[in-house]
Amino acid sequence: MKGSFSVPEPPDSSESGSESEQVHDKQGLELAKSLAARLKQQAAKGGIIPVKRRRRPRIGGAQISSARPDDRDPQRLTNTLGRLMRDQGWEVDVAVHGVMARWPSIVGPEMAEHCKPESYDDTVLTVRTSSTAWKVQLDLLVPQLLFRLNAELGEGTVSQVKVLGPNTYTWRKGPRTVRGGRGPRDTYG
Repeated sequence: MKGSFSVPEPPDSSESGSESEQVHDKQGLELAKSLAARLKQQAAKGGIIPVKRRRRPRIGGAQISSARPDDRDPQRLTNTLGRLMRDQGWEVDVAVHGVMARWPSIVGPEMAEHCKPESYDDTVLTVRTSSTAWKVQLDLLVPQLLFRLNAELGEGTVSQVKVLGPNTYTWRKGPRTVRGGRGPRDTYG
């Protein structure tokens, strides 16, 4: 039969008993060697026609695994997250949030106690201060802060630092107010 592969039959019981005992006693590598030798003998006699293996077509573009490393192998989490951030365009946002987490080491502990970064949007960093005195102080330090932030994040990441004063209480109550009304003067005399 063309294209088929047959396994040799075990020796007949009519042969000497010592040879059949050897076949059953062989294990592992010796068994494989004896089987390969028998197959070679049958192939030489014309009893076995080797079957050529055909490659299976790829189904849906799926690749067959190989011995060399590729993208289908398990990856380190840092590599995978880095690729995800790069593909989604999140690298700058993650870097800016990292700087916000390290804010005290960038501006110093005393300044960080009174000035907190609030948001980052389109290369503009917004910082909120605890008092107007700290707002004036930070306004004077904006050029140095821009230099330091761009050194940490990459040139052009932060183009402007917007410094806001403290959140104050609004004295407006209700939907209607008078422009230039009395405000806090009523309370404090």
